[in-house]
Amino acid sequence: GEEHYNCISALHKSMRGSDENASLYWLARMLEGGEDPLYVARRLVRFASEDIGLADPLALTQAVAAYQGCHFIGMPECEVILAQCVVYFARAPKSVEVYRAYSNVKECLRMHTGPLPPVPLHLRNAPTRLMKNLGYGKGYKYNPMYKEPVEQDYLPGELKGTDFFKE
Repeated sequence: GEEHYNCISALHKSMRGSDENASLYWLARMLEGGEDPLYVARRLVRFASEDIGLADPLALTQAVAAYQGCHFIGMPECEVILAQCVVYFARAPKSVEVYRAYSNVKECLRMHTGPLPPVPLHLRNAPTRLMKNLGYGKGYKYNPMYKEPVEQDYLPGELKGTDFFKE
């Protein structure tokens, strides 16, 4: 019932708040109450990117490994795998930078009126002679061939200067 959602919310918020004791409590309450460990593991995968993100890029690896471990061995053996992951997440630094930036991109797309801007010609692949003749790929700078960073626009012209990482 509703307690299923209340407990996962409490776990999520306890990890976000860096409270490892409360995080373990809510995890154990869910698992001992019969919650599917794979459900918890899926929620941890989401948490790794949504709440920890680039502050600790290895968090996603931890979450996927926990999911796989739970899938391989099941309960009750996988409880310690989830416990390790939950404590790791509670102790991890937090960042919602990518989550917010992606939300900004989605908002930009939703608010756009009319057809979306086309992909700039220099970013298009030219697998045929016709496409090459139409200018597909013309002027594209292949970054690995340069020693210094390449100055090149990657967004459509009407979005030039847009920074989705700034609010």
